[in-house]
Amino acid sequence: MVNRSKFTFTRLQYNSGDWNTDQRMPSNMMNSLIEYTTIPVDTKEQVIPLASDKIFTRPFCYLSGHKLVQFNAKERDNFEKYVRNGGFVFVDDCNHDIDGLFAKSFERQMAEIFGANALKKIPNTHEIYDIFFKFEEGPPATAQELNGWGDDLVHEYLKAIEINGRIGVLYSNKDYGCEWDYDHRNKRWMAEDNTKFAVNIVMYAMTA
Repeated sequence: MVNRSKFTFTRLQYNSGDWNTDQRMPSNMMNSLIEYTTIPVDTKEQVIPLASDKIFTRPFCYLSGHKLVQFNAKERDNFEKYVRNGGFVFVDDCNHDIDGLFAKSFERQMAEIFGANALKKIPNTHEIYDIFFKFEEGPPATAQELNGWGDDLVHEYLKAIEINGRIGVLYSNKDYGCEWDYDHRNKRWMAEDNTKFAVNIVMYAMTA
C-alpha cells in the first residue's frame, strides 16, 4: 500500500486547529535529503487532507499545529488505517508545551484510537538516533527549548506509537518545525546543520 520508492513531503490537513505551520521547513528537509542521501526526492511539498485516501500511498506524513486536534470520523479512520498498515506520521507540537492545547488534544486522540498506553517514550538508544547520523544523547535540543519558550523544559525524549515493532507515529514536543523553518540557503552559515535529525526521521520512515 505505502510506496517507499520516492520521498514526498506530505503535510496532513485536518479540519480542526491550524495545520499549515512552518511553511519553509519542508524545503529544508528536502534540501538535506538531496545533499546527504541518495533517496529520490519530489521537491514539491504535497498537502493532502487526512480524510483523503491519497495518504495511503505516502511513506511519510507530517502533522503539526498550535491549537485543537479533534479528528472527525473519516480523519480518525484514515489515521488509524494508515499507521496500522505501515505508514509513518511525524507529529510536531508547535507550542513546545506538554500542557498546551495541541499536546493534550493530540495525545487524547491517540489514546482513543490506539489505546491509553500506546504512546510511549522511546529510549535514546533507539535506531532512529543512529540510522544515518548519530545522535548519542537522543533527540537534539531546539532553540525554543534552550531559550525557555513554551513550557520552559528541554525534552530529553520523543514519544512514539509502535506497530509490530516499528514506529508508526513519532511525536515531538520540541517544536522542530519552527527550528527548521528558515530559508535553506542560511544553512551555509551554520557551524552544524540542525536539519540532520530530519534526515534520520525520513530515513527511518523510508527504510525501517
